[in-house]
Amino acid sequence: APIILSDSPPAAAAGAEPALTAAQKALRSKPARAPEDPDKKNKKLKDVEISFPIVYGTISFWLGKKASEYNSHKWTVYIRSATNEDLSVIVKRVVFQLHPSFTNPTRVVEQPPFELSESGWGEFEIAITLYFHSDVCEKRLDLFHQLKLYPEEDAGPQSTKKPVVVETYDEVVFPEPTEAFFLRVQNHPAATVPRLPPGPMELMSHDKKRFDTKDHSLSQWFSNFSEADELLKLAAARQQVQAHIAKLRRQLSMIEGMPQQSRVISGPGQQFGHG
Repeated sequence: APIILSDSPPAAAAGAEPALTAAQKALRSKPARAPEDPDKKNKKLKDVEISFPIVYGTISFWLGKKASEYNSHKWTVYIRSATNEDLSVIVKRVVFQLHPSFTNPTRVVEQPPFELSESGWGEFEIAITLYFHSDVCEKRLDLFHQLKLYPEEDAGPQSTKKPVVVETYDEVVFPEPTEAFFLRVQNHPAATVPRLPPGPMELMSHDKKRFDTKDHSLSQWFSNFSEADELLKLAAARQQVQAHIAKLRRQLSMIEGMPQQSRVISGPGQQFGHG
């Protein structure tokens, strides 16, 4: 199921920064110059979802003749866009928590590629924590991945030329994004953004340069998620359906909240137009 991140109540778990109102966020802005329109910047877009398909996993290489008892494999753990685009448009930093036997087991990566490489001999679970830019989401996202060094029995013997690749595909969903966030990523190739009706919002182009994992040295081993295009289309269709359901629910709640007499169209012995 998609991972849905929302700044709406209830409050975030202990240790996470609580959600703030638009007014509170405006007060936190730097007073160097008057903001153009803080209310507009922090305005929530109702019934809108922005989703980012992601892939996280590990690639491990057997060292062959160079392998020793306590240093048999070199491996890389990472998180990337499913389409191999730059995720720094939403991700501020990633924290990888390794086994406590490693020196400095808590590793922080603050720029793409969001990955780290190590070597060792044992398999263990790696905790991956994503922190997003302030206009994206104030909650963090915790993921967990099992490092795998050795191939399955039916995959044949270990080879220095063919690594062991284990990846997980998922979709991170941001409901009711701010207008600023929407404008910033609406044309980004890694994002699934619904088409909004024509309005006063200005188009903004994202920075296409920076880092692109399509040029990654390990990209030849990445799983091919080109079929994710179909998943993206399904996600967009799901967003439209959810938006329609939300609209119908609002209309229903408005009807249920009306005074009883105004909801009665006709009843026994009663007809409109007669005293």
